[in-house]
Amino acid sequence: MAWLVWSPLAANLVLGLLGPWIARSLPPGMAVRLVPIAMVVVAMGTGTVLATLGFLSFAQVPEVARLGSWSASRLGAEQPWPVAAEAMAGTGAALLLAAGFHTTARMVRELFRVAGTARRLVPGPDGVVIVPGAVPDAYTLPALPGTPARVVVTTAMLHALDGEESRVLLAHEAAHVSGRHHLYVQAAHLASATNPLLRPTARAVRFAVERAADEAAARRLGNRRLVARALARAALAKAAALRADDLDEGSTGTASVSLSATGGHVAQRAAALLEPAPRPRRAIAVGLLALTTITLLGSSVAVDQLDDRLDQAELPAPVLSSSSYGGSQTIASVLSGP
Repeated sequence: MAWLVWSPLAANLVLGLLGPWIARSLPPGMAVRLVPIAMVVVAMGTGTVLATLGFLSFAQVPEVARLGSWSASRLGAEQPWPVAAEAMAGTGAALLLAAGFHTTARMVRELFRVAGTARRLVPGPDGVVIVPGAVPDAYTLPALPGTPARVVVTTAMLHALDGEESRVLLAHEAAHVSGRHHLYVQAAHLASATNPLLRPTARAVRFAVERAADEAAARRLGNRRLVARALARAALAKAAALRADDLDEGSTGTASVSLSATGGHVAQRAAALLEPAPRPRRAIAVGLLALTTITLLGSSVAVDQLDDRLDQAELPAPVLSSSSYGGSQTIASVLSGP
C-alpha cells in the first residue's frame, strides 16, 4: 500500500494532461459537477504529500526535534529521499498554499464588489435587469449572502435579437443561476491557482459551464438549432460593437465572476448544438471518480505514514531516579501515610 502515498502526484499529472479532454468528453452538466471536485481533491492531495515531505525535512532540524521530543537521527534513517529534496517539496507546498490564499482573497474582494453592484440593480417584473448600453451583452451575477442573483441584459442586446432569440439568451443565463455554476468555476480556478498543472483543466471547466447552460436552454425551448443561431447572432453583435468602439472583452462592465452566453468559444458551442444531445460517458465518469478516490486514500496514507515515523522516532520519556525524591521507600511511605 506504500504506492498510495504517491498516487496524489500521479493523479495530478493525469488530470493535468487529460483534464481538458475529460471535461470536453463528459456531458456538460456532468463535467461541471465532477471535474471541479476532482480538481480540488487532487490539488489538496498533492499539497498534502508535498507538505508531509517538507515536514520530514523540517523535523530533522535539531531545535525542532527537541521541541517535538523525537530523534532527528531516527527520522533521517532509512528515508528514500534526500533531505534537500524533501525541503524543496515543503517549499513548493508553502508557495502553492500562499498562492491559494492570495487567490481566495482576490475572489472574496471581487465577490463583495459584485454583490455591491447587484444590490444597486433593480430587476423588472420578470426578474431581468435591463441596462442601457451600446455593446450587446448579457450576463449573470451570482447569488451571494443577502444578495439574489441578477440576470443583466443591455438594451443593445435586446435590439440585436428577435423575440425567440432573446428567450434563448434568458434561458441560458437562468441556467447559470439555477445550476450555481459560478461555484464550480471558482472552485476550479482556486484549484488551478494552488496547482498550476490544472490551469488548462480550469479553462475547460469554464467552457463546460457555458455548454451546460446551452444544453439547458435547448432542453427548455426544445430547439437546438434555435439556440445555436441565437448564440451566434449574440456573439457576432457583441464582437461588431467591440470592434467599432475599439473596446476589449473586459471593458463592458462584466465582472470575471459573472457568466455570459457570449463568454467564449461560441463557434464550437454552436457546432455542438447542431449535433444530437451528448450521451452519458459512464466509463470516463467512473474513471474520474476512481482517480478522486485514490487521491483521497493516498493523502490519508501519507499523513498516517508521517505520524508513524514521528512515533517511531519519539524519544523515550525521561525516567526519574529514586534519588530525586529521596528513594523509592520514601515515596512509598508518603503514599501509604503514617
